[in-house]
Amino acid sequence: MAWGARSRRRVGVMGGTFDPVHHGHLVAASEVLESFSLDEVIFVPTGEQPFKSDRDVTEAEHRYLMTVVATASNPRFTVSRLEIDRPGKTYTIDTLRELKLQLPDTELFFITGADVLPQILTWKDADELWSLAHFIGVTRPGHELDTSGLPEAGVSLLEVPAMSISSTDCRERVAAGKPVWYLVPDGVVQYIAKYGLYRKGSAKVDDFSRPTPRRRTNAREQHSMNLPPRAVGAGK
Repeated sequence: MAWGARSRRRVGVMGGTFDPVHHGHLVAASEVLESFSLDEVIFVPTGEQPFKSDRDVTEAEHRYLMTVVATASNPRFTVSRLEIDRPGKTYTIDTLRELKLQLPDTELFFITGADVLPQILTWKDADELWSLAHFIGVTRPGHELDTSGLPEAGVSLLEVPAMSISSTDCRERVAAGKPVWYLVPDGVVQYIAKYGLYRKGSAKVDDFSRPTPRRRTNAREQHSMNLPPRAVGAGK
């Protein structure tokens, strides 16, 4: 399918825990934005997930603000509170339905890891998902994926530069007192240090506390860095 000609606005939707958001997420979003001629990519940090996680997920407000900080320098990246403000468990179908109502004359492109695509068949109201958005599975170069069972017209695969970065590794490095510079954006490193995220016991934090090289900080990023996370820690 050719994506050059356009009749309507095109918006990417990138859902994820973003715990923390890292450069792999940003590169994937940027590659999809350019390859599919999108006008914008909306990052949607997950709310309460329908399936149990094998770990405690960082509070939503922290994950939201880290994503705002990470995307602040790109005017075509925005961050939505849609899922984290939704009460109860949140499903992709609910998010896409709401975005369709908010953006009626817009084509939606849901961005996810290619390995997730086969799982979509088991998601809530899976048959309706394909009518709400075109699904883009990002994959590393040379990686093959069995897409049998998925609607051919509703799914695309896109190879992106291989980046061996995972949120799990970033969390483990912080917990062990190791640096995460160049794995996550500088502002996110500072945010993690400021709020003591992911640290355990007496892990050294010297590497997180050191100042970043001098650089310009735009207003959106600086505002997010200075804004106390609302509701974080409330009721504890």
